[in-house]
Amino acid sequence: MISITIPETEVTIVQRKQEMNADDAPIKSINGFIDIHEIPRDKGGIILFFNKKDELLLVAKARKLRQRVKKHLEDSVSPLKAHRDEINKISVIVVEDAMEREIYETYIINTMRAKYNTDKAFFENE
Repeated sequence: MISITIPETEVTIVQRKQEMNADDAPIKSINGFIDIHEIPRDKGGIILFFNKKDELLLVAKARKLRQRVKKHLEDSVSPLKAHRDEINKISVIVVEDAMEREIYETYIINTMRAKYNTDKAFFENE
């Protein structure tokens, strides 16, 4: 039996509105997220998208985490395109090694039963 331990989450952001003070500059929101700058720019890893009920919607891997998160929130070919209004929380796990990213992504998809991952799912969605 293989034992896999999922690494700790590095950053978690949630949809929120900016609380403005008189001298604050407005932060551009991307699909309701204003804290995307907290996600590492030049690190690779795993991205987990959750809804308000904390159900896992999609797992993705990336060589550059922040860019991939933005693509999923803005791009017209993302598997989340039709489901962006469901996303409430995004968590990232830093994993630099490409083979480890692949293993963790597949493991998380199947153990946490990601709703919109179909390519690497070995379970049937209900």
